Amino acid sequence: MKQDIDQFYRILGLEIGASWEEINEAYRDLAFIWHPDRIPTDNPRLLEKAVAKLQQINQARDQLRAVKLGKTASKSGNNRQKSAPKYSNPPPPPPPKTNRPYQADMSGSDFKGANLKERDLSGRNLAGSDLSFADLSDSFLHKVNLEEANLYKANLFRANLLQANLRGANLQESNLIGADLSGADLREADLRGAKIGSGNRVMVKLTGVILTGAILPDGTIYRDEKS
Repeated sequence: MKQDIDQFYRILGLEIGASWEEINEAYRDLAFIWHPDRIPTDNPRLLEKAVAKLQQINQARDQLRAVKLGKTASKSGNNRQKSAPKYSNPPPPPPPKTNRPYQADMSGSDFKGANLKERDLSGRNLAGSDLSFADLSDSFLHKVNLEEANLYKANLFRANLLQANLRGANLQESNLIGADLSGADLREADLRGAKIGSGNRVMVKLTGVILTGAILPDGTIYRDEKS
């Protein structure tokens, strides 16, 4: 059993005995890297590998959480001599989900300045919502509907926006560095002043993105049908 536990630490790239905070952090990092939504659909071999890797990561996190909770309950039982009280599980980050349809309608919601870091909002309908100044860094926004949403100065650092609908969205002065916008619809979106890289180096993934009519960071309008 101890060998199995040690292996779970190794799967997450951690030293044996790492804290729950370190386990949680390592899990979030690896889940972001291996999220199947980040893999091109035309690469079934890599997609299959990502799904298997994510299952392995989830199992390691769940098993280590059980070990940490077991130790906590054991210490409490020794101190009280009676049955140990029940402990609720510490809230883990929501597990990534794929192929999820639209969730309950959240269009027009007010998330101005909200802390949505690392949240999974994939497939949500947030059309027309106010997300100005919101922290959406490292968030999962695969196939999210953000049509005509206000993302002014929003932090979208390393956000997963695969196939997102951002048509007509206000992305002025937003931070898009490290974001994955592959297959996203950015028609008529306003990107003036948006941070997309350093110097002449673009640091946003734009494979297959639709930019027709979008106002680019430098103020020019993208006219071509292809990006």
